Amino acid sequence: MQFAQGKNQALTLPPTSGWRENWNVYFRIIKLLRPHWRHTTGALICTLMATLFSLLAPWLLQWVIDVGLHTGRLTDLFIVAGAILGTSILRGLFAYGQGYLSQALSSLVAYDLRNQLYNHLQELSFSFHDDSETGQLMSRMTADIEAVRNYIPMGLMRAILVVITFLSVAVILFRLDIVLALVTFTSVPILLVISERVLRRLRPLWLDVQNGVGDLSTIMQESLSGVRVVKSFAREEFEIKKFGAKNLELRELNMSAMRLSAWNQPLLILALNIIMVIVLWIGGISVINKHLSLGILVAVTQYVLLLGMPVRVFGFTINWWVRGLSGGTRIFSVLDTTSDINDAPDAEVLPKVNGEVHFEHVSFAYNNGIEVLHDINMTVKPGQIVAILGPTGSGKSSILNLLPRFYDVTSGRVTVDGHDVRHVTQASLRRNVGLVLQDVFLFNATIRENIGYGVISATEEEIIEAAKIARIHDFILTLPDGYDTWVGERGVTLSGGQKQRVAIARTLLLNPSILVLDDSTSSVDMETEYLIQQALEAVMQGRTTFVVASRLRTIKNADQILVLERGRIIEQGKHESLLSLNGPYARLYDLQLREQEEFEAQLLASEQVVEPVEEPEEERSKEAQR
Repeated sequence: MQFAQGKNQALTLPPTSGWRENWNVYFRIIKLLRPHWRHTTGALICTLMATLFSLLAPWLLQWVIDVGLHTGRLTDLFIVAGAILGTSILRGLFAYGQGYLSQALSSLVAYDLRNQLYNHLQELSFSFHDDSETGQLMSRMTADIEAVRNYIPMGLMRAILVVITFLSVAVILFRLDIVLALVTFTSVPILLVISERVLRRLRPLWLDVQNGVGDLSTIMQESLSGVRVVKSFAREEFEIKKFGAKNLELRELNMSAMRLSAWNQPLLILALNIIMVIVLWIGGISVINKHLSLGILVAVTQYVLLLGMPVRVFGFTINWWVRGLSGGTRIFSVLDTTSDINDAPDAEVLPKVNGEVHFEHVSFAYNNGIEVLHDINMTVKPGQIVAILGPTGSGKSSILNLLPRFYDVTSGRVTVDGHDVRHVTQASLRRNVGLVLQDVFLFNATIRENIGYGVISATEEEIIEAAKIARIHDFILTLPDGYDTWVGERGVTLSGGQKQRVAIARTLLLNPSILVLDDSTSSVDMETEYLIQQALEAVMQGRTTFVVASRLRTIKNADQILVLERGRIIEQGKHESLLSLNGPYARLYDLQLREQEEFEAQLLASEQVVEPVEEPEEERSKEAQR
């Protein structure tokens, strides 16, 4: 059995793009250098100076052969030798500067890009994250940014070095001897053809490699996050094989890309060496026939050899250009994704609200286009409790997700104190809405930090008070480190009920006007839920509360009960009135809630203590005398 790997459309890329799209990606990467113009300028100056001093050595060698040896003056030879040594030292120093500054520049760009990408991911709406693979996003934050980072020193800066060296050598060769220069630069079309063919084949290969890294990250993230499920079903071998198969596929893609890259450089060097042989043959004949000096021939050969460096680097650079292109394409595909939920240009800051909520002819569909809510209407007065019931998939959570505007309605509108939620800022709206979601998420931090997550300025006393109300304070005190206890990744060291109560405390600390409890006590036993519910009743006073409920006590205390089926409200009212209708709610009550009522009756009965009958005073004294 294999699991299909789904992909977000925003993250799915075509294997190849046109040249215009490719150059747009390169141009966007180069624009990232703008804030670091000092490092960029320094790296370019060092590149120019290193190239200049490397070009002086062949010219000095020509002078030694054609002039120095003829004069026979040792002083001239020592001066030239010193000059060659000096230019070599200066070339080395500037080469160091070029290497250091280009690497520093790439690190600064990677830092900016990581922040930019992470910030953008935080701003994207729920719909994007619903369809995105975590592994693919992690791959963009790591492998793809690293590919762009390496592109700057290994690709861009070395390409500039290649161009400067090539043009400089071209000018010098044409000044020394036009024929030999023309012979040398016949290699240029050959080098370009070889490079273009390699580039065309490498581009899709490296894109597949980086997509493969994302797929591998997804598999690893899923198997490690779900390690308890894996071990529960004894599927370790299956997960090992699944990971191994994807890892093997990635290895083969890497090997194919490296084989192609490895062929490129030897072909370029071979082409240049053939040109060197032709230059020596033609130049040697010219020297023999006295049409060319030996010094010029030596200088030409040295400059041709000097071309070997950029040619070798060019072959290596192509690889980094392609990897940078693939990484940049994948990164910018996320950065170009716009959020479905944005603040309107004239959005107002929502003040502290009273909590009056209206759903007016609300319909809603997710990205797949299938409508999950149909013409929902409700009016909730401040301080009222609304219990929402219905089978799985009836749209209960969807209603709650529309209130803090995690998604936008397809039609109709949701208002809070008369304000359309689309016309106020998201931050101010969500400060007024406290959520305890069904899937409780705790950060890998201390219990104190998890409870105080939503309120940065929360005091120790406020955190403890919220924990007491949520009935988690006494448990926290039993832990070795108390509130400084680390909960582990996703709160793995806590039970389901303990995590629920920490999440409730986190929400209560926000002191919202509207509470949203998405089946927030579903992971606790009835006795613990009874205690939590007692605490929440006090907290709900004066707050509008929406509860996706599965507990009888919550439902019976609700001011309104909404019964949903297939995204529609089929019944609406209070507990007693809905029971009297003998409709869907009454059937749901008989199936799921009657047993809870009987259990609660038994629990209350067990708490009643029968008072002992006190004996008369005389009987007690007689008993004492005996």
